[in-house]
Amino acid sequence: MTESTVTGTTDDLCFFDSGHGRLAYLDAGTGEPLVLLHGGLLDHRSWADQLPALLPAYRVIALDTRGHGASDNASRPFRPADDLAALLRHLGLGPLTVIGLSMGGTIALDLALEHPELVRALVISGNGTSESEFTDPWLGELAADQTAALAEGDGEGWIDSFTRLASGPHRRLDEVDPEVVRRLKEMTRNTISKHTPDDPQYLVPVTDTWKRLTGITVPLLAINGGIDSADHVNLAERVVRTVVDGRAVTVEGTGHYPNMERPAEFNAHLLAFLGALRG
Repeated sequence: MTESTVTGTTDDLCFFDSGHGRLAYLDAGTGEPLVLLHGGLLDHRSWADQLPALLPAYRVIALDTRGHGASDNASRPFRPADDLAALLRHLGLGPLTVIGLSMGGTIALDLALEHPELVRALVISGNGTSESEFTDPWLGELAADQTAALAEGDGEGWIDSFTRLASGPHRRLDEVDPEVVRRLKEMTRNTISKHTPDDPQYLVPVTDTWKRLTGITVPLLAINGGIDSADHVNLAERVVRTVVDGRAVTVEGTGHYPNMERPAEFNAHLLAFLGALRG
C-alpha cells in the first residue's frame, strides 16, 4: 500500500492505495488528530468551514469515501468503515475522534462497531446507523422525484431534488444561502459524474447495527439541524438514547447540512465537545 500527494491544488490532497483503488484525503494541521466524513454524494470540501476552527489545534484527516470526490470507484466488494480503518492504520492513528455527517455519520458508527480500538469519541449529524429505515413522506417525495428524473435522463433535475435535503421539508431551496446550494451541487455533480446507473453494487453492509449500538461506550455528540427531516433528526436521537454516553444539540434554522449553513454555531458545539474530551 503506497501513498502519494497531489500538489498545486487548493487542498493538496493525499492518495492512499488501498490495494483496490486509491482513496483521496486531506491531511492538514498538527496536533491531536480528527477524522471528518462527508455526507452522501459530497466530498471532503463540505467541511471547508470547519477547517479554520480546527486547524489551529488539531490535525484533520478528511476522507473522500470510495466512489466520491477524488477517490476511485469500487472494483470489488467493500465496506467504507474498513477503508477508513485501513487508512488510519496506514497513518499510524487511533484511537481518535471521528466526526461524520449523514452517510459519514453512519460510517463513523460502523467504524466504532467494527474497529472500536480506533475510536476515542464520535460526532454525528442527521443520521442513524447504516441500517436505518426512512418513513418521512417528504423524503419519499424526494425519492420519487429522483426516480422520475433518472428515468427521463435529467441529471440536473436529479441533482436539484437531492440538494433539497439542504432546505429540509419546511423551506424552499431558494431560501437556503445560494453559495451553500452552489457548493452542494458542485460536489454532487462531481460524484455522480463518476458513475452510471448500471454500476455494480459493491457496497457490503455492516449488520445488526442497532442492536450493537449499546456496545459503543465512547462519548458521542449529535449536532442536528433544527429543521432537518423528522427521520434524520429522530434517527440521530435514537442513536443518542441507545449508546452508553450520548447527547444531542441542535443548530436551529438549518436543514441537513448545519455545518455549512451555520458553521460558527456548528463549530462552537464541536469545539466545546472536543475541549471537554481534552479535559
